[in-house]
Amino acid sequence: MTEKITRINPEQLHETPGYHHITVVEAGRTAYLAGQCPLDRNGDLVGAGSLETQVDQVVANALTALAAASAQPQHVVRSVIYVRSDERDMLGAAWRRLTDSALGPAFTTASTLLGVAQLGFPGQLVEVDLTVALPD
Repeated sequence: MTEKITRINPEQLHETPGYHHITVVEAGRTAYLAGQCPLDRNGDLVGAGSLETQVDQVVANALTALAAASAQPQHVVRSVIYVRSDERDMLGAAWRRLTDSALGPAFTTASTLLGVAQLGFPGQLVEVDLTVALPD
């Protein structure tokens, strides 16, 4: 399916820090992953107060969810990253940690990074929402 995914950055739009403005999927099945949170298998929040630890748990959870759908990070066609902060440095730190991780290829596609006031679990600092074009 990877060859049926085209990522485009029109010259008329601004340069991006690694993502693409447009992702086109020619055909196939799609999976919509629930927001991946920094929770362990027991549903407990990990890394209270640590953005890095929480991002690492989100990455591990997202990789597990992708594998369950027989997909890999390069099959992601859309991502939304939520960070509980209004500080640009914290949003940038989350972006860099995600893009430098094993999940990094997921963020070369159409992507949105948002600073938010609150997430679903007390102490939660990050969540990632992924849409996947499943391989044939």
